Amino acid sequence: MNESETGPKNKRMEMEKPAIWQPESHISATVRDMPPSGIRKFFDIVVGMEDVISLGVGEPDFPTPWHIREACIYSLEGGHTSYTSNKGLPELREILAESTSEDLGLDYDPEEEILITTGVSEAVDLAFRATLNPGDEVIVPQPCYVAYVPDVLLAGGVARPVATRLSEEFKLRPEDFRDAINEKTKALVLSYPNNPTGAIMTREDLEEIADLVVENDLLVISDEVYDKLTYDGKHASFAQLEGMRERTVLLNGLSKSCAMTGWRIGYALGDPAIVGAMTKVHQYTMLCAPTMSQVAAVEALRRGEPEMKAMKREYDRRRRLFVSELVRLGLPCFEPKGAFYAFPSIEGTGLTSEEFAEQLLRVQRVAAVPGNAFGESGEGFIRCSYATSREEILEAVDRIERFLADLGA
Repeated sequence: MNESETGPKNKRMEMEKPAIWQPESHISATVRDMPPSGIRKFFDIVVGMEDVISLGVGEPDFPTPWHIREACIYSLEGGHTSYTSNKGLPELREILAESTSEDLGLDYDPEEEILITTGVSEAVDLAFRATLNPGDEVIVPQPCYVAYVPDVLLAGGVARPVATRLSEEFKLRPEDFRDAINEKTKALVLSYPNNPTGAIMTREDLEEIADLVVENDLLVISDEVYDKLTYDGKHASFAQLEGMRERTVLLNGLSKSCAMTGWRIGYALGDPAIVGAMTKVHQYTMLCAPTMSQVAAVEALRRGEPEMKAMKREYDRRRRLFVSELVRLGLPCFEPKGAFYAFPSIEGTGLTSEEFAEQLLRVQRVAAVPGNAFGESGEGFIRCSYATSREEILEAVDRIERFLADLGA
């Protein structure tokens, strides 16, 4: 036998034929086992349908005010397209420190205690990844924004959902989460004004849970992105309570209040150690929020208040109109006091949340989100956004009325 017959090529030919490539086997088990977003799953049905009135999208129906867009255009024309500091533009952090001091009476160092993020969604993710060790548990009151539980899991933590109740106006009470606390519990998520219910918590409500937070040395991750859309009274932040500023990571952004969803500007305020840890993750995974968006955010914070207040007044008019119409139709509805969502009960129809939403869409072309997309305690409800014109709201109400009549509800 010559050398060529015993060389590497022939040896490879003698080896057993390799198995067929299976990319699924290389996917993280955490990601593989994670269910898709209940909102996205539902709206896949909407794609391609005509004459649909959408009450499902959680974003303002107003365009970003022109002067804010113009600031971005000037930034681009001036060639300001390079990276900013990982923490964000100093000017933006300084104006956020000023506005937070004016609005909440809380002072944050723009250099050490403020981080600009690519939307509040990134801020939520960073907060969990920077603070959780494998197996740490996080209490997540539900119904809630769909990303909290997956973000905890992706950070190696364990989410412990606890239900809030319609009878308590979807406010978190000490008895709701006391029994969920154990030696592994590290953090509590707060999200008020709430998506999807529109619930708020007053300072007195927050005081009720503060003792339990301190007793168990919990970190509080407080998503307050709807703070400017509080209709009854003034927004209260958990960080305002005595001794709570240091143990609270306050998350916010401009998406909802300034009609800037696509600009992706959020921010985190908190203790230097925690914000520093979040910045460390941010600098490796995101580097910085988009420069032109940060420039636009400066303009929004400096001169955007008149438009913000005008949008809020219009949301408030729609809120009162829509909720009164839902009640007239026989769908009991908690009066939302913040955000731009109504969360009517559909239990009386005998349908599940998914059945109601899917049939309403297919029969009457009205899109709403099944309540169970926001956690098990959302079953029996649907989320309807009133961030759409009053004309469309009234047309949606007419269609819902016809749908209920056909059901015999």
